Amino acid sequence: MPATLTYPGVYVEEIPSGVRTITGVATSITAFVGRAKRGPTDQAVVINNFGDFERIFGGLWTESTMGFAVRDFYLNGGSQAIVVRLYRADGAVNTNADMDANGFALQAAYSGAWGNYLRARVDHDTRPLQPGEAANSLFNLSIRDDATGVIEEFRNLSITAGHPRQADRVLNNESRLVTATAPPATRPARHEPLAPAGKTVWDDNSPATNSKVLDGGKASDGLALSQAEFIGAGKEGAKQGLYALEDADLFNILCLPPYLATGDVDAPLVAAAGAYCEKRRAMLLVDPPSGWTSKNLAKAGIAAGVGTNSKNAALLFPRLRQPNPLRDNQKEDFAPCGAVAGVFARTDTQRGVWKAPAGLDAVLVGVPQLSVPLTDPENGELNPLGVNCLRSMPPGLRVIWGARTLQGDDRLASEWKYIPVRRMALFIEESLYRGLKWVVFEPNDEPLWAQIRLNAGAFMQNLFRQGAFQGSSPRDAYFVKCDKETTTQTDINLGIVNIVVGFAPLKPAEFVVIKLQQMAGQIEA
Repeated sequence: MPATLTYPGVYVEEIPSGVRTITGVATSITAFVGRAKRGPTDQAVVINNFGDFERIFGGLWTESTMGFAVRDFYLNGGSQAIVVRLYRADGAVNTNADMDANGFALQAAYSGAWGNYLRARVDHDTRPLQPGEAANSLFNLSIRDDATGVIEEFRNLSITAGHPRQADRVLNNESRLVTATAPPATRPARHEPLAPAGKTVWDDNSPATNSKVLDGGKASDGLALSQAEFIGAGKEGAKQGLYALEDADLFNILCLPPYLATGDVDAPLVAAAGAYCEKRRAMLLVDPPSGWTSKNLAKAGIAAGVGTNSKNAALLFPRLRQPNPLRDNQKEDFAPCGAVAGVFARTDTQRGVWKAPAGLDAVLVGVPQLSVPLTDPENGELNPLGVNCLRSMPPGLRVIWGARTLQGDDRLASEWKYIPVRRMALFIEESLYRGLKWVVFEPNDEPLWAQIRLNAGAFMQNLFRQGAFQGSSPRDAYFVKCDKETTTQTDINLGIVNIVVGFAPLKPAEFVVIKLQQMAGQIEA
């Protein structure tokens, strides 16, 4: 009913259609957790290309494999990634470099030896004082990162507490390089000379004219990571380590590049990551242990276990043999998780999440060699155990030649045997979970159930038209039920509405059988 009918005439009322479109979520946002040269720690940072990783986290680094995994992700078609940098402090050395800008105490914004390359300069070329501002209270501050050449400039900072440009508050809110705990007591002295003849102010490296990292404030890149930095006590509650991803709205694939000196990942961490991926509706890509240098050792390792057999995890074998640009392009073995995640993203874009990210189209870009060449019979021994083999194919291609989850072992007879089936289910679950939140607190009766059937059905029909399901008709491909059969009066009294969605998944043609018969010709009877 529109506004109260008071005068004779025509009234206009807009009636809701009941259509609330359900949008499919992203399917290939990949999270990387590990060590990096620089950048925020225990924070989920979204990047969109490898240039972002270089700028924020320092790019490739000999002390960490995460940079190589991120590089391979983007080389193979990855789009969006979430990076969590972890840092293990060296108790004997500062984690953040301390600086003194002529009486203004500063500290590098986050841990690592990168802060040792910071410099600061102060000048007094400020705006005129305004009423109420004390004389000699304003100054300008410039911060330079000598390692990257990045310069930050902050003008008209004030030493006065409560001033709109109070120095420490401005830096803590705007600077990506330094922080401060309090404004300076007096205006910092100006650095002299303002500019050496024929050079910029930053070309003069004399300690007398530039602030520098204090000798007692030298920072360290920290120690090699251990399991504790990922899932140690209190990490989940504090949203740190692996659980820093709690601050990420959505991720679909999780990669844990090797961090141990042996080039491996602790089995308890793999188990915790598998459980976390089930909670977050994501897939975990498990790298092969460094000791799997042959097919027989891989079979023995599978029998011993890799830390998880989650339906949301997939195991890869073997490792990638690639040139290392940091070591004169000498070939080394690298974990395949980043490159495979990139192929997942590329396949999703070209074909859809229901297509297995494997086959001759699943080419691993930037991979000239594999650490263990496999033959068809050897592949045939590992495939039934749920191992996704990486193979070299005739035209010189390295491809993914398997599409099974860790429940893909034939002996388990799991309904989640195949990666595309599991990922399709996770995609539908997440999309419906987000797209049906409007239902909460709506009147729980047939009008609501009809709306749910309409909107969920439209979403499933759109997937059917894209070829995501088996069947030649919607009746054969999917169903959406929400009525008095799924939601009883007891459920209504408890405030529950039950929605049942079913789909007929497409399963990969894993084995192709060609039957050839010789024609005997026509025999006259």
